[in-house]
Amino acid sequence: MPMNKKDYPVNWKELSAETRKKAGNKCELCGKPNGSLSDRGTKVVLTVHHIDGNKLNNKPLNRIALCQKCHLRLDLAHHIEEAQKTRLKKSGKRLLPF
Repeated sequence: MPMNKKDYPVNWKELSAETRKKAGNKCELCGKPNGSLSDRGTKVVLTVHHIDGNKLNNKPLNRIALCQKCHLRLDLAHHIEEAQKTRLKKSGKRLLPF
C-alpha cells in the first residue's frame, strides 16, 4: 500500500532516517541490510513501521526499521481487511456488523 504523505508529520523524512540509523541500517526483524539483495534477487529497502499502528505516535519506541517483506508480514491482516472492504465497496454490498 503506497504511503499517503498527509498521514505523516512534516518531519517524517528525518524521523524515518533517524529510525533506520538507530537500527544500523538493517531490518530489525530479519537483519537484512538496506540496499542488499533479497532471496528473490530484489533490492532490500528499509521502511519504518509504527508498532502500535498509530501514524501520529512518532515516539522513538513506537518506530522500528523493517525491510519491505517483514513490514508487509506485520501489516498483512490490515492489508487483507482493507482489500476486503474495497472489494465489498466495488460490489455494492454492505459489510455486516458483528
